[in-house]
Parts: sequence; C-alpha cells; structure tokens
Amino acid sequence: DTTVLLEDTREVLLEMVSFGKQAGHVLDDLGYGRTMGYGRALTALFSGPSGTGKTLCAGLVARELGLELFRVDLANVVSKYIGETEERLSKLFDASSESGVALLFDEADSLFSKRTDVQSSVDRYANLEVNYLLQRLEEHDGVVILTTNHPDSIDTAFMRRIRFKPNFPAPDAAERERLWGVMIPADAPQEPELRLRFIAEDYELTGGQVQNAVLRAAVWAAEANGKLSHALLAKAAEREYRDMGRVVRTYNDDDDAAPAA
Repeated sequence: DTTVLLEDTREVLLEMVSFGKQAGHVLDDLGYGRTMGYGRALTALFSGPSGTGKTLCAGLVARELGLELFRVDLANVVSKYIGETEERLSKLFDASSESGVALLFDEADSLFSKRTDVQSSVDRYANLEVNYLLQRLEEHDGVVILTTNHPDSIDTAFMRRIRFKPNFPAPDAAERERLWGVMIPADAPQEPELRLRFIAEDYELTGGQVQNAVLRAAVWAAEANGKLSHALLAKAAEREYRDMGRVVRTYNDDDDAAPAA
C-alpha cells in the first residue's frame, strides 16, 4: 500500500499475484494445461533505472504468494569452465522446484543477454548457456523474476517466454513528493512544514535515493537532538546530487546546519 508506482505497473504486479494464485487451478483443474506445451512458470522482467523499486517489488510479490525469495548471486553461478554454469543452474532450478522458492536474477542482462554470431569457441559456449536457460525456463513451474537496467540487451527468445514485463521508470515530481512523504514516519519529530513539494521539484531522485536522503537527514536531526526540517531534507537531497555528480544549489541555514562533512 505504501509503494509509489505507476498505475500500469501496479496493475501488472497485481496480475502476477493473481496468476501465481490461480495458475494451478486454471492449468490443471480447468484443463488449459493440456493445450499448452510449456509456459507454466510465473516469469517476469522488471526493467527500469536503479533505485526505482524493482527488487523491493519482487519481494512484495513473493510475499503475497507466500513464497521465500532467493536472490541469485550471478558471480557464483557463471563459470569460465565449460559446462559448469549449466550444472550450477540445473541445481538452482531443481532446488527451486523442490522447495517452492522464488528466484530473483538481479541485473539479469549479464546472464540472459542476446546470443551472438559464433566467431569463436567462447561465443559458442556462451550461446549454449543461453539455450540451456531457455530450456529450463520452459520446463520450470515456479516463480522467476528478472531485473535489468537495460532491457534491450535481453535475448529476444527470453522476452517471448517472459509472461509479465512491468516497467519501473524514474518517478516524476508528483511521485517523488509521495516518495518523500511515505519515507518519513508520521510520528517522527519534525517541523510543521517540510515543504516536500519543493524538494521533489528541485531534485530528480529515485526512490532509493530519496530513502538515502531521508535517513541521512533524520540522523542529522537526531545528532542535534532536533526535529526533521525542510532545510535538512534539502541538504540531504543536495548530498545525493553530489554523489551522482550533479549540483543544483547548497543550502546554508545556520539553524538547521548539517554536521560538516
């Protein structure tokens, strides 16, 4: 209820939950599975910039379905040795099917990338890994969620087999204002007027960056035994901009000054 999403994105997530709850009944009890050769898995690709809530929403979907979410460490899956990546993936999918655990492939474009023209043995074995993944997705009957910042790099064969493709764009000013609002507890010590709309308009931050800024400002306020204020939030947003390599303006309010860096 507190997630800030486009309505289209929210509808796709709700549809995913409905599919996860009803697919067994529809495919098995109602007989639709007899007409379909593959595609029982609940597969999704969450695409959008970093910090827009892709991983968070993957966890929320899994929770709604009563499943644990296992985040796949691709560094421990992909191997330079021939056949070892496929062996590890096989164990991973088998364990997921046996235990009913949902799989999350973060930054999936590194594993599900487009197949290339074979110009060397490296290309051939990389394409074999992609082909194996396609086969396992067709056979899998669990939940597999991929996230990516670069959806165009995902192999088209994967895209055809992925059932749900919600988009997580960078939030606009109105959504940013809502993000600032939901991140701040209503009972936290704060000034009466935080003027979040002005901060949202001045700083184009994602949800993850807003979260960082709110926490930073709250720590500054607690350190000074004071209240959260507009000036502290603006300074925290400015610090996030500096971390991004962007500078808008610096706030100099002696009453709400943040500790020196």
